Amino acid sequence: MTAITRNALVTGATSGIGQAIAETLASRGVRVIVSGRDAARGNEVVKKIRARGGDALFHAADLATVAAASELAKASEKLVGRVDMLINNAGIFSFGPTADTTAAAFDQMFASNVRGPYFLAAGLAPAMAARGWGRIVNITTMVAHFGMVGAALYGSSKAALQLLTRSWAAEFGPSGVTVNSVAPGPIRTEGTANMGDALEQLGKTTPVGRTGTPAEVAEAVAFLTSDAAAYVNGATIALDGGRTAV
Repeated sequence: MTAITRNALVTGATSGIGQAIAETLASRGVRVIVSGRDAARGNEVVKKIRARGGDALFHAADLATVAAASELAKASEKLVGRVDMLINNAGIFSFGPTADTTAAAFDQMFASNVRGPYFLAAGLAPAMAARGWGRIVNITTMVAHFGMVGAALYGSSKAALQLLTRSWAAEFGPSGVTVNSVAPGPIRTEGTANMGDALEQLGKTTPVGRTGTPAEVAEAVAFLTSDAAAYVNGATIALDGGRTAV
């Protein structure tokens, strides 16, 4: 394993895609702050990373408020000295008719999927820019790029994050901080397990003809956070088996 030279904060890293991202980055010599709401699961992820020779620590956070996002940014810098990479993975999803959406559900979706990432970037990107190097990767979704029945709320929240990707790329790119997105399609995780056969059927609508894995998303994130991706800025990797290409 290479020497640890950089630090990453991965939100929503206690399971699924976030966990895969944390494990993959750690395997490549990055010190990872595993963030999430469940301390027991978070500490298990840390234990697994350390067992494989990586370096990780857990910090509990629920990004439902601006204060919580700001606190996580400050706490992360205090824990490791500096945060070089921010992976905005934490978020929630739900599907249903627009007319059935409550104001509370609307606010919760945008608080988790837009406001949290926004204030984490606000808290961490300026210091990255001052140092002249940084990576921000936002995890969005394929339904931020096309209309899907029942996905108006979720898709629009991630579309907002997609626009923030481009705005931040323009704002922080001149200072050496690249900002990109990965937009997964149907991925089999603990969080999507309750979708059952519907997820498999969605996977079959892709040209590849299957669902994806968290590890495949993690590989895309690992590339975008690497030095090899220094000229990639404001881009989106569509990790959806070609669904948005046809």
